[in-house]
Amino acid sequence: MQMKPAVTLLALALLTPQVRADAPAAPSIEMYVPTVCLACIDYADYLRQAGFTVSVQRQKMLDLRATKETLGVPMGYQAIPSATIAGYFIEGHVPADDIRLLLEQKPDARGLAVPGTPLGAPGREVSNPTCETGCTTLDKTKGTERPRREPFNTYLILKDGDSKVWWRH
Repeated sequence: MQMKPAVTLLALALLTPQVRADAPAAPSIEMYVPTVCLACIDYADYLRQAGFTVSVQRQKMLDLRATKETLGVPMGYQAIPSATIAGYFIEGHVPADDIRLLLEQKPDARGLAVPGTPLGAPGREVSNPTCETGCTTLDKTKGTERPRREPFNTYLILKDGDSKVWWRH
């Protein structure tokens, strides 16, 4: 069955997302990740699906540590991926809704952090970090019991380096 050109064009027009001239641009996130990290790739994809524009910069671990220091991420709140958006840092696997709330409320702060790599955080629903640097490998071990999801907090890191819970997950 062959479609006529006019029908094909109509079908394409209906399936192509329309961007309004007055629609705000998708918030842009610059993400810094280690050279190999499947959980970071999953997290970047999650943010894109949530409507953010994400660019990923791969770095060696020493360079990534320097990036975290430059961004002002306190030691106790560090994770693997670091990112920036609208003058804030985003450290770790911070949920998209938490980032949207940050952009909406614009608090006087450095950024948001989800320390470590908690299971169930965005980008951590499937990946399984097994090395000290947080890189992800495929777990071929059978019979091991691991929780699929851990409770975690997103912290708002204040200008003075102190923090408060931004959201509980």
